[in-house]
Amino acid sequence: MNPNSSENLFDHRPLLMLAPMQGLTNRLLRQWFIDHVAPDLVFTEFVRVQPRSRKRVTRSDLSEVGSHGAETPLVVQLIGHGERPLCEAAEALQSAGARHLNLNLGCPYGRMSSGVTGGELLRDPLKLAALLGKLRGQIKVDFSIKCRAGYDDPRQIFELLPIFADCGIDWLILHPRTVEQAYAGRADHRLTAEVAADCPLPLVANGDINDVATGLELLEIPGLSGLMLGRGALADPFLFERLRSRQVEPPSDRERSMQLQGFIGAVLAGYQEQFCGERQVLMKIKKLINFIPDPSRQRVLGKMKRAQSLEKFSRLLQDL
Repeated sequence: MNPNSSENLFDHRPLLMLAPMQGLTNRLLRQWFIDHVAPDLVFTEFVRVQPRSRKRVTRSDLSEVGSHGAETPLVVQLIGHGERPLCEAAEALQSAGARHLNLNLGCPYGRMSSGVTGGELLRDPLKLAALLGKLRGQIKVDFSIKCRAGYDDPRQIFELLPIFADCGIDWLILHPRTVEQAYAGRADHRLTAEVAADCPLPLVANGDINDVATGLELLEIPGLSGLMLGRGALADPFLFERLRSRQVEPPSDRERSMQLQGFIGAVLAGYQEQFCGERQVLMKIKKLINFIPDPSRQRVLGKMKRAQSLEKFSRLLQDL
């Protein structure tokens, strides 16, 4: 049996995954999560497939895939369009060592200069089916999809499920909003439960899983194979541990402060080594703290977002 097959991947259910988040889940941030809370899988940021360049994937993306040495599986998420560019990108990534490939069918901002990508691909299911069939023929490793419930109709997912199964997709991540909704409203996990009952593939729930109670409630859904944590994991980086231990009670104020200081401080130190110049480091770390809503600490977090130097930022970090 292929060691990268979905059968092996989902032998131990449920899986808890760190979501791909553009501009956020870089190598350093993924490594912090691997070292401290051990997600079952981690994802790259978007690997953008170049439609017109002979090099479909950048050298840095190929290098990042090849250098992933952790035991935690790395899923490479492709975003792009066109059968030939995507197939050639998949071939290059597999040659670089990728063992898990994922196609983004969920990004609500999915238009590149020369064609539709992400959630926009849901507008034409027949073309999508042809694309997935070609990709499945090229991809010899584990192949999954991250998908919205539909383009403008959340019930479209029930038309898509047979397409995914017929094309040989190994497993599916569902974010139960439409593409047109973007991030408005709430993810409708009543729909997730309906899909789980009808889905022929292992199904992973994604969207607005921001606390232990929500996660545990979703894990009670029959047929659900796992959870993907995104913004909730940034807001509470120990959410993975709390879910595993079923710790519904939030941490004490002191514990929360210590965890946030340790998390932000460790990522900041890594960014200072990886990124070039104070301005870039500040930009990256401020983007991270934009995803940490904490009413009791908003005053300090707000000052950190406005800090103009790393020295000032670091002093404010101690005030958390």
